[in-house]
Amino acid sequence: MVDSRDRNGQKRVQELRENLDAGEAEAIVLAIERRADLLLVDERRGRGTAISAGLTVTGLLGIVARAKQAGLIDLAKPVLDELIHNARFWIGPELYAEVLAELGEG
Repeated sequence: MVDSRDRNGQKRVQELRENLDAGEAEAIVLAIERRADLLLVDERRGRGTAISAGLTVTGLLGIVARAKQAGLIDLAKPVLDELIHNARFWIGPELYAEVLAELGEG
């Protein structure tokens, strides 16, 4: 949560909440304040707002891809399938296939 003593941060969160949900707005403002190297955000509007603010963003798919590339997981497909079935993560079938193909699993 953005430090409540930071009135500018709270004002920025309120401005962003006009178009984003509270969590995304807080995350973007906190990432700006902390000069984060990377922000995890999946929603299109949140990604666009974060990029416009000069932040580098990735989504959950990017995290899974990085984990496989770094050797932290052997296969991305079971991880994605678990996210889809257990966490109700939504990914379109075309993007699902594209990600797996890029990771050599398609």
